[in-house]
Order: sequence, then structure tokens, then C-alpha cells
Amino acid sequence: MIELNGRDLSIEQMKGICFENAKIGLSKTSLIDVRASRETVEEIVTRGHSVYGINTGFGKLSDVRIAAEDVDSLQHHLIRSHACGVGEPFSEKVSRAMMVLRLNALMKGYSGVREVIVQRLCDLVNLHVHPVIPSKGSLGASGDLAPLAHLALVLMGEGEVFYEGDRHTTKDILQRLSLKPLSLKAKEGLALINGTQAMTAVGVINYIEAERLALQCDWVASLTLQALEGIRDAFHPSIHEARGYPEQMAVAERMRHLINGSHLVTFQGEKRVQDAYSLRCIPQVHGATWQTLHYVREKLTIEMNAATDNPLLLEGGKVVVSGGNFHGQPIAFAMDFLKIAISELANISERRIERLVNPQLNDFPPFLSANPGLESGLMIVQYVAASLVSENKTLAHPASVDSIPSSANQEDHVSMGTTAARHAAMVIDNATKVIAIELICSLQALELRGIERASVLAQDLWKSARSVVPKVTQDRVFSKDIENAEKWLKESAFDWKKWRSVHEGGETYVDNS
Repeated sequence: MIELNGRDLSIEQMKGICFENAKIGLSKTSLIDVRASRETVEEIVTRGHSVYGINTGFGKLSDVRIAAEDVDSLQHHLIRSHACGVGEPFSEKVSRAMMVLRLNALMKGYSGVREVIVQRLCDLVNLHVHPVIPSKGSLGASGDLAPLAHLALVLMGEGEVFYEGDRHTTKDILQRLSLKPLSLKAKEGLALINGTQAMTAVGVINYIEAERLALQCDWVASLTLQALEGIRDAFHPSIHEARGYPEQMAVAERMRHLINGSHLVTFQGEKRVQDAYSLRCIPQVHGATWQTLHYVREKLTIEMNAATDNPLLLEGGKVVVSGGNFHGQPIAFAMDFLKIAISELANISERRIERLVNPQLNDFPPFLSANPGLESGLMIVQYVAASLVSENKTLAHPASVDSIPSSANQEDHVSMGTTAARHAAMVIDNATKVIAIELICSLQALELRGIERASVLAQDLWKSARSVVPKVTQDRVFSKDIENAEKWLKESAFDWKKWRSVHEGGETYVDNS
């Protein structure tokens, strides 16, 4: 069980919760802070002091004073009016991540919600009841208001949920599970929706999938390098130490490990003096993406444990301050940076695909076809890769440089962080398809070259991947191959225990010349 305390939730723990269905619990120490902050809210309501979001309207209506008898009703109006998201719903993984992240923020004890609110969120996560949350409609400042309002609806017994693989009304599922809807009290509606948990949830899932993809790019590239009889000298450790980037050195080390023992790779001058950049510069390009991943990981880890609602009850509830922690600019930048970095993994992969299928750039049959001319072979899969990387170039346009005023110009600068995160997810999906295409082409080329001459790791990967993508002996509908390869990459690819050892550090480079 993973205990939430609002302070030290990690990417690894989120992976366990969202991908492996780990259960969560609530820190008893943090619950003390939750209760204390709630007492402060109740004192404010009793005394009648004017505090934003507790007994005032919202946004441009913050100067409207709400009567004491209406402060609870105010919260229900808030959630219903703000639940106006549109578009296809987020995946259940993202919905689950949103609940966990919002719960973790509330556990900091700065938000003024009752214990029953955090306990209900915890229960829903453990019961795998996931709110149906439309993916579009957030500006990424004032919090992810529309998406989080759809999450909050579920606590009220309204809206819809995913449960046991199907979409249901919340009312039906709560009845089935013998759970009663909650009636929100002062400030609780605002505490549930004022935050960056939609963009951060998408960002966390993006990061987990992007890290996996970056590792896979290295070993698929190692297959292509061997198939094209690439020059091993480009991965000599001294070259990369001379530049000094740790990530570049790490990729070069993994490549050395992956090609270790191969009789297909060549030495400088043996067949050619230099390889094309898409082969020679794998450590430099892939390494730069890893630099970005490290930056994104750092920002996500901070945001996952941040208090992002407004107002915050600080210093043990003694100070109630309205601020702007809900503004998503840090995550907007991180997501824009991520989609650029992942786009580059796809870009360089597509160039390697071209080198595998273009008869002017290799000594294979044209387009790796079994019967060139009569059959087109893998000609058009390169078109697909080219289409995907071109689409990524438009998606990689930064969302974070855009802004549009809202709430009668009270909220006059926004981050568009959720848009950036959604686009990053699309880029990762496209890039995974491109890497799947490179895998299909490299498997075929390696087989033509002589798989028995490849490295042991390449042979292991070839054997495993061939169970998903059969050898191309004649033209067939390759969209199914791409789909199967992509699914394999996402869900089960290769021996991950063996691969993890490669990720953590390969064998020492040995120049056998």
C-alpha cells in the first residue's frame, strides 16, 4: 500500500498506482493537519469574516458576499456550473492519477476540507471507480477547473464513472457499492477544483510512457545499427566523455552493451569512414531527450506534492491567503519541452527507417521486399512514419506561449498547460508508432543480414518480437503489424529485468580492433 501524506509522492509510486493498481492509504499524521485546517474554515464561517471562496463568489464575482445560510449551496453551484468540459474523456489511468494527485494535495492540510472528503477519494481509488472526465476545456490557470469539476461531481453522486470496464452513472455505482453521495460544505468545492491536477496527471502518465519509449528507442536503434553494419567507434566512451553530458554518455554505454558481441557492426574505415547522423549521433540526440526527461521529472515531482488551490490556510490555519499557486505555467513549459524532445526521437527514427528501406542508401532488396517490383514491401510504412513525424511538428508548437483572458478579464493570463499535456500525449502516441515501424523494418533487415551474426541481446529481442511481427515473405496489410508492434512496445516488450540492467549500466566498452 502507498501512503499519501502530501509531501513525498513519487513517479515510481504513481506508476504503481496507475499501471499496477497498487492500493493507497492516508497518513495519520497528515490527517491531523487536514482536521486542523477544516476547523479554521468553520471558524471563518461562524465569525462571518469575508474570505474568498468560503463566503464570496468566484473569479470576477469574488466581491459578492454570500449569506451564511448559502455557503454550502455555493459549493454545489460551483461544481455544477464548472463541469462543462467537452471532448473525449481522459483515459482511466489519467482519471485515476487525477484523483490521487488531488487527494495528495488535500492531505497537505492547507485546503480546509473535511476528513470525509479525503477518505472518499481514497476509497474510490481503491475501488477502481474512475470519474468520466472530458479532456478539453481547461485554460490551465485558476486550476484545471472544468476537468476537476467533473471529478468533484462524482463525490456528490452526480456525473458518470468508469467501473469494471464500462461507463455508468455515478448514482448507480455508488448504490451498488453502498456509498452515499457527499454534500459539500464551505470551501470544499473550490478546494477540489482549484489545482493543476489534470495537466499534472496527464503529465505523469506522459512521463512514464515517454521514459519507456526513450529506452526502447535505444535498443531499436541498436538493431538498425547492426542491420546497416554501422560503425561502432562512434560510441567509444572517450568521445562522449569529451563532451561531458551524462545522458549522452549513458546512451552510448547502452548502445555499446546492446551491440556487444555483434559481428555485424564495423570499425571506422572498414566499410566506410563515417555513418550518417541518424546512426552516428544516436547518443547525442537520444541523450538530449533524456536531459529533457530529467527536467520534466523534476517539475512533475514538485507539482505532484504541491499545494495548488486558493485560498490556502497556512501556518496551522492562522493565515488565510489568496494567491496564484493554481497557475500551471511550470507544467505547461515542461509539457511543451517534453513534446519537442519526444518529437526528435521520432524524427531521427524516421530517418533510420529511410536508410533501412531506400535501396540507394543500403545493399538490401528495395524496400526490404521479398519480390521487388511485383511487391512493394515496406515502402509505404515509411510514408506512415513520415506522416506521423510531420504531424508531431505541428503538435510540438508550444501551447504555453498562448494565453487568453477569462472571467471578465479578472483572470487575464493563463498557461494552457493542459493543452500542452494533451498534445504531448498525442506526440508520444505518434512516436511510439514510428518506433514500432522502425522495429518492423530493422527485424526484416537483420534477418536478411543474418540474425545469427547479431549481438546476443539483438537475437533475444528479434526472437521475442518475431512472435508479434512475423517475417515479411510477401506483401500483406501492414497496419496490423504496426498496431501489434505498438501494443507490444507499450505492454510487454522484451525481458524488462534484463533491459533494466542495461538501463542501469552496460558492460565496459572494449575495442577489439
